[in-house]
Amino acid sequence: MERKEEMQVIIIDYTDRRPIYEQIVERFQSLVLCGVLEKDAPLPSVRSLAMELSINPNTIQRAYTELERRGVIYAVKGKGNFVADMHALLALREKEVKEEAECLVHKAKEAGMTKEMLHGLLDALWQESKTTQKDNDVSEPENAAKQGAMQAAASEQGVGGEADD
Repeated sequence: MERKEEMQVIIIDYTDRRPIYEQIVERFQSLVLCGVLEKDAPLPSVRSLAMELSINPNTIQRAYTELERRGVIYAVKGKGNFVADMHALLALREKEVKEEAECLVHKAKEAGMTKEMLHGLLDALWQESKTTQKDNDVSEPENAAKQGAMQAAASEQGVGGEADD
């Protein structure tokens, strides 16, 4: 049944010290960035996602409010929540990465590393992450099934929508 596939999209880790709403925000952001949720795709209703995850609807609402504040989603009164244009999110992520890279370069210089040493380390880490990502990637048919499950949840509430290195 499609409803069970939807539950695989958002997984709550109760051992994680972060609040549940932050986990939901992070997961939806990841789904948008990796293209599983496309621009203008409907999100499940607060009530249906809360029931599916067996958590308080206020927690889902808080996550959706935070996602809207970050520009990841937008709300249409009486219709639901939809995925916003991800260019703003990508720009924010690039800014965060640049700031972290600046900090890393500063620390590497303090540690006496040369540019070549840091470059070699980053190359090795990049290759390692590509290998790890391939092992953890979800296959295309599973992505399509998950996206279909999200859209099915939205259609249940009467909302229409579209299905790197």
